[in-house]
Amino acid sequence: MKNAILISFIAAGCLMACGTSAQNITALEDGKYCITNEDFTMTVDAQHGGKILSVKLGDAEILNQGRFPNSFGSTFWTSPQAEWNWPPVAEYDTKPFSAEIKDGRLVLTGEKSERFGYRIRKCFETNPEDGTIVVTYTIVNESDQTRKVAPWEISRVPNGGVVFFDAPSVEPANNMEGLPFTFSDGAAWYVMDEASMNRKINADGHGWLAFSANGLMLVKAFDDIEAAQAAPGEAEIQIYANPGKTFVEIEEQGPYTTLAPGASLDWTVRWYVLKHAYGDAPSKNLSDLGRILK
Repeated sequence: MKNAILISFIAAGCLMACGTSAQNITALEDGKYCITNEDFTMTVDAQHGGKILSVKLGDAEILNQGRFPNSFGSTFWTSPQAEWNWPPVAEYDTKPFSAEIKDGRLVLTGEKSERFGYRIRKCFETNPEDGTIVVTYTIVNESDQTRKVAPWEISRVPNGGVVFFDAPSVEPANNMEGLPFTFSDGAAWYVMDEASMNRKINADGHGWLAFSANGLMLVKAFDDIEAAQAAPGEAEIQIYANPGKTFVEIEEQGPYTTLAPGASLDWTVRWYVLKHAYGDAPSKNLSDLGRILK
């Protein structure tokens, strides 16, 4: 039944974003790869941090395509941020990842961080049953010390539309101003606006996060964690709004985990993009649709 509901929301007849190859994973030029599930495509750049550059349904793009660093696509960092502050660790965010296509999966492996001793691996595969692209992140502790760390995915979307997830409240984060969330139909809603300052919130969600604009919705699903499982100063869900009408980051984190030397942590996010006719204002129709993968 769920599959039938999912399929009913996918627009038929859209152009494939990465060509007409029947393969689920296609190697492109300059170290880029395309993962395809029907009309849903994801383009990844192995040579630049293994970033997700583009996510499309047909020819409609959902991620921000800004020109400046840290303003586009989707990336992965370790949490808490207080451990490395800023800028992002190059081995996770900008340096090349090696790439291998094996057993229908694209596996990207980053360099070991000399500063922290972690190595990041990213595995991309499709799930034809529910129309998702599944991304599994692995943090490997290659240091000689027992460490604590949490996984963290950061996705940048255009400032225009609505972000929503299940949560009874939100709170300002990282010593920034909060965002004007409202609460209805069991969900927390941020209808995007503009301001001259950086703003960010933390929230204890329920394992999914959605963004909708112009009738196109992105849903990300992941394992729900309790507030006490988040890294210090962090949260299961974070929303960051960059100043002006530039971009908004929709972020989720996994559990703060102790890793002995040689141990690793796997964490999976399921991505789904669909079309709908419910508009971009808070509504029960949208919140119900956002929960479709849970």
